[in-house]
Amino acid sequence: MEELTLPIYNTEGKQTDKIRLDAAVFSGDINRDAIYQAVIAYRAGQRKGLASTKDRGDVSGGGAKPWRQKGTGRARVGSTRSPLWRHGGVTFGPKPRNFSYSLPAKIKAVALKSSLRGKVKENNLLVLENLSMASPKTKEANAILNNLKIAPKKSVLLLLDKLDKNIKLAFRNIDFLRVNLAKDTHAYEVLAARKLIITKEGLGMLVARLKK
Repeated sequence: MEELTLPIYNTEGKQTDKIRLDAAVFSGDINRDAIYQAVIAYRAGQRKGLASTKDRGDVSGGGAKPWRQKGTGRARVGSTRSPLWRHGGVTFGPKPRNFSYSLPAKIKAVALKSSLRGKVKENNLLVLENLSMASPKTKEANAILNNLKIAPKKSVLLLLDKLDKNIKLAFRNIDFLRVNLAKDTHAYEVLAARKLIITKEGLGMLVARLKK
Protein backbone atom coordinates (compact mmCIF):
# COMPACT_ATOMS: atom_id res chain seq x y z
CA MET A 1 0.00 0.00 0.00
CA GLU A 2 1.34 3.40 -0.99
CA GLU A 3 2.37 5.58 1.92
CA LEU A 4 0.55 8.91 2.05
CA THR A 5 2.45 11.88 3.38
CA LEU A 6 1.66 15.58 3.53
CA PRO A 7 3.89 18.55 4.33
CA ILE A 8 3.34 20.47 7.55
CA TYR A 9 3.39 24.27 7.37
CA ASN A 10 3.73 26.96 9.99
CA THR A 11 1.71 30.18 10.06
CA GLU A 12 4.40 31.87 7.94
CA GLY A 13 3.74 29.44 5.09
CA LYS A 14 7.05 27.60 5.44
CA GLN A 15 7.27 23.82 5.44
CA THR A 16 8.59 22.57 8.76
CA ASP A 17 8.05 18.81 8.58
CA LYS A 18 6.09 15.98 7.00
CA ILE A 19 3.34 13.81 8.39
CA ARG A 20 2.38 10.29 7.40
CA LEU A 21 -1.36 9.92 7.03
CA ASP A 22 -3.00 6.96 8.70
CA ALA A 23 -3.88 4.38 6.04
CA ALA A 24 -6.95 3.23 7.99
CA VAL A 25 -8.52 6.65 7.47
CA PHE A 26 -7.01 8.10 4.31
CA SER A 27 -6.45 5.04 2.14
CA GLY A 28 -9.18 3.24 0.24
CA ASP A 29 -12.08 4.03 -2.03
CA ILE A 30 -14.47 6.93 -1.69
CA ASN A 31 -17.86 5.58 -0.65
CA ARG A 32 -20.31 7.81 -2.50
CA ASP A 33 -23.35 6.01 -1.09
CA ALA A 34 -22.30 6.78 2.48
CA ILE A 35 -21.59 10.39 1.55
CA TYR A 36 -25.02 10.70 -0.04
CA GLN A 37 -26.74 9.32 3.05
CA ALA A 38 -24.77 11.60 5.38
CA VAL A 39 -25.52 14.71 3.32
CA ILE A 40 -29.25 13.95 3.07
CA ALA A 41 -29.46 13.23 6.81
CA TYR A 42 -27.62 16.44 7.70
CA ARG A 43 -29.79 18.59 5.43
CA ALA A 44 -32.93 16.95 6.77
CA GLY A 45 -31.84 17.91 10.27
CA GLN A 46 -31.41 21.53 9.17
CA ARG A 47 -35.00 21.83 7.95
CA LYS A 48 -37.18 24.08 10.10
CA GLY A 49 -40.39 22.17 9.49
CA LEU A 50 -42.54 25.22 10.28
CA ALA A 51 -45.05 24.98 7.39
CA SER A 52 -48.55 24.91 8.82
CA THR A 53 -52.09 25.02 7.45
CA LYS A 54 -55.46 25.20 9.17
CA ASP A 55 -57.91 22.36 8.94
CA ARG A 56 -61.64 22.87 9.33
CA GLY A 57 -61.37 22.86 13.10
CA ASP A 58 -58.79 25.65 13.12
CA VAL A 59 -60.54 28.12 10.80
CA SER A 60 -62.61 30.72 12.66
CA GLY A 61 -66.37 30.78 12.11
CA GLY A 62 -68.52 28.09 10.64
CA GLY A 63 -70.28 27.26 13.87
CA ALA A 64 -73.81 27.45 12.48
CA LYS A 65 -75.17 24.91 10.03
CA PRO A 66 -75.72 26.80 6.70
CA TRP A 67 -79.14 25.22 6.10
CA ARG A 68 -81.22 22.43 7.46
CA GLN A 69 -80.24 18.85 6.77
CA LYS A 70 -83.22 17.85 4.61
CA GLY A 71 -85.84 19.39 2.40
CA THR A 72 -83.85 22.05 0.53
CA GLY A 73 -82.76 19.93 -2.41
CA ARG A 74 -79.14 20.86 -1.82
CA ALA A 75 -76.31 18.74 -0.55
CA ARG A 76 -76.06 18.40 3.20
CA VAL A 77 -73.50 20.71 4.79
CA GLY A 78 -72.49 20.94 8.41
CA SER A 79 -70.16 23.94 8.32
CA THR A 80 -69.14 26.80 6.05
CA ARG A 81 -65.55 25.93 6.92
CA SER A 82 -65.68 22.61 5.07
CA PRO A 83 -62.63 22.00 2.85
CA LEU A 84 -65.04 21.99 -0.10
CA TRP A 85 -65.98 25.60 0.52
CA ARG A 86 -64.10 28.83 -0.14
CA HIS A 87 -62.42 30.06 3.05
CA GLY A 88 -62.71 26.53 4.38
CA GLY A 89 -60.00 24.42 5.99
CA VAL A 90 -57.24 22.55 4.19
CA THR A 91 -57.38 18.78 3.88
CA PHE A 92 -54.16 16.91 4.73
CA GLY A 93 -52.11 20.12 4.65
CA PRO A 94 -48.62 20.37 6.19
CA LYS A 95 -48.18 20.75 9.93
CA PRO A 96 -45.04 21.60 11.93
CA ARG A 97 -42.85 18.52 12.09
CA ASN A 98 -39.31 17.37 12.76
CA PHE A 99 -37.58 16.12 9.61
CA SER A 100 -34.41 14.93 11.35
CA TYR A 101 -33.55 11.27 11.72
CA SER A 102 -30.61 9.32 13.08
CA LEU A 103 -27.99 7.75 10.88
CA PRO A 104 -25.87 4.78 12.02
CA ALA A 105 -22.53 5.88 13.44
CA LYS A 106 -20.64 3.56 11.08
CA ILE A 107 -22.18 5.19 8.01
CA LYS A 108 -21.31 8.66 9.33
CA ALA A 109 -17.73 7.54 9.98
CA VAL A 110 -17.39 6.06 6.48
CA ALA A 111 -18.82 9.26 4.96
CA LEU A 112 -16.35 11.42 6.89
CA LYS A 113 -13.43 9.18 5.91
CA SER A 114 -14.50 9.33 2.27
CA SER A 115 -14.80 13.12 2.33
CA LEU A 116 -11.30 13.40 3.82
CA ARG A 117 -9.91 11.03 1.18
CA GLY A 118 -11.48 13.22 -1.48
CA LYS A 119 -9.74 16.29 -0.08
CA VAL A 120 -6.37 14.48 -0.12
CA LYS A 121 -6.86 13.30 -3.70
CA GLU A 122 -7.79 16.83 -4.77
CA ASN A 123 -4.71 18.19 -2.97
CA ASN A 124 -7.01 20.39 -0.87
CA LEU A 125 -5.91 19.26 2.59
CA LEU A 126 -3.34 21.45 4.33
CA VAL A 127 -1.78 20.52 7.66
CA LEU A 128 -0.82 23.38 9.97
CA GLU A 129 1.83 22.92 12.64
CA ASN A 130 -0.15 24.89 15.21
CA LEU A 131 -2.22 28.03 15.45
CA SER A 132 -2.16 30.58 18.22
CA MET A 133 -2.81 34.31 18.25
CA ALA A 134 -1.68 36.85 20.80
CA SER A 135 -4.48 39.27 19.91
CA PRO A 136 -7.86 38.93 18.18
CA LYS A 137 -6.99 40.85 15.00
CA THR A 138 -8.55 39.93 11.66
CA LYS A 139 -5.59 41.57 9.93
CA GLU A 140 -3.28 38.95 11.44
CA ALA A 141 -5.69 36.16 10.50
CA ASN A 142 -5.71 37.35 6.89
CA ALA A 143 -1.92 37.49 6.92
CA ILE A 144 -1.79 33.83 7.98
CA LEU A 145 -4.12 32.86 5.12
CA ASN A 146 -2.02 34.86 2.66
CA ASN A 147 1.14 33.11 3.89
CA LEU A 148 -0.56 29.76 3.27
CA LYS A 149 -1.53 30.96 -0.22
CA ILE A 150 -5.24 30.56 0.47
CA ALA A 151 -7.13 32.33 -2.29
CA PRO A 152 -9.87 34.62 -0.97
CA LYS A 153 -13.53 33.98 -1.72
CA LYS A 154 -12.98 30.21 -1.81
CA SER A 155 -14.78 28.41 1.00
CA VAL A 156 -12.28 27.26 3.60
CA LEU A 157 -12.75 25.05 6.64
CA LEU A 158 -10.30 25.49 9.50
CA LEU A 159 -10.25 22.58 11.95
CA LEU A 160 -8.45 23.09 15.25
CA ASP A 161 -7.51 20.98 18.24
CA LYS A 162 -8.65 23.81 20.54
CA LEU A 163 -10.49 27.06 19.95
CA ASP A 164 -9.55 30.02 22.10
CA LYS A 165 -11.20 33.43 22.21
CA ASN A 166 -8.55 35.25 20.17
CA ILE A 167 -8.75 32.80 17.26
CA LYS A 168 -12.53 32.86 17.31
CA LEU A 169 -12.67 36.66 17.21
CA ALA A 170 -9.89 37.04 14.64
CA PHE A 171 -11.38 34.66 12.08
CA ARG A 172 -15.09 35.33 12.52
CA ASN A 173 -15.08 38.36 10.18
CA ILE A 174 -13.64 36.34 7.28
CA ASP A 175 -16.80 35.43 5.44
CA PHE A 176 -15.37 32.61 3.30
CA LEU A 177 -13.86 30.75 6.26
CA ARG A 178 -15.52 28.51 8.82
CA VAL A 179 -13.82 27.46 12.08
CA ASN A 180 -14.62 24.30 14.02
CA LEU A 181 -13.01 21.75 16.29
CA ALA A 182 -11.57 18.74 14.49
CA LYS A 183 -13.27 16.34 16.88
CA ASP A 184 -16.69 17.82 16.02
CA THR A 185 -16.50 17.99 12.24
CA HIS A 186 -18.72 15.95 9.91
CA ALA A 187 -18.87 14.89 6.27
CA TYR A 188 -21.17 17.68 5.08
CA GLU A 189 -18.94 20.37 6.56
CA VAL A 190 -15.82 18.91 4.94
CA LEU A 191 -17.52 18.51 1.56
CA ALA A 192 -18.92 22.06 1.61
CA ALA A 193 -15.41 23.55 1.83
CA ARG A 194 -13.12 23.88 -1.17
CA LYS A 195 -10.03 23.87 1.05
CA LEU A 196 -9.48 22.11 4.37
CA ILE A 197 -6.89 23.38 6.84
CA ILE A 198 -6.29 21.30 9.95
CA THR A 199 -3.74 21.57 12.74
CA LYS A 200 -1.40 18.66 13.39
CA GLU A 201 -2.95 18.03 16.81
CA GLY A 202 -6.44 18.35 15.38
CA LEU A 203 -5.61 15.77 12.71
CA GLY A 204 -4.44 13.36 15.40
CA MET A 205 -7.69 13.84 17.33
CA LEU A 206 -9.77 13.30 14.19
CA VAL A 207 -7.90 10.12 13.25
CA ALA A 208 -8.28 8.76 16.79
CA ARG A 209 -12.01 9.44 16.62
CA LEU A 210 -12.41 7.64 13.28
CA LYS A 211 -10.38 4.60 14.35
CA LYS A 212 -12.61 3.79 17.33
